[in-house]
Amino acid sequence: MMSERPEPPVWQRPEIQSPCVNICMIHPETRLCLGCARTGDEIARWSSMTPEERSLIMAELPARDPGPRNRSGGRQARIKRRSA
Repeated sequence: MMSERPEPPVWQRPEIQSPCVNICMIHPETRLCLGCARTGDEIARWSSMTPEERSLIMAELPARDPGPRNRSGGRQARIKRRSA
């Protein structure tokens, strides 16, 4: 009878906590991401930051205003501007 070998553990790495919500657009005036409110520099350095650095930034994000969250009007606004 063959002895059963335990399966080797699967390599895993802990995922880095991130505020990213996959809406990645930098507002031209505030220079903050409209999805997560991070700066371009913070986004670029995120994976190399320490957990403490990321935690500090995560705590600041709710107070940041990345820019307008509403649309500029779309088709209806263009029609209104033409008729004015």
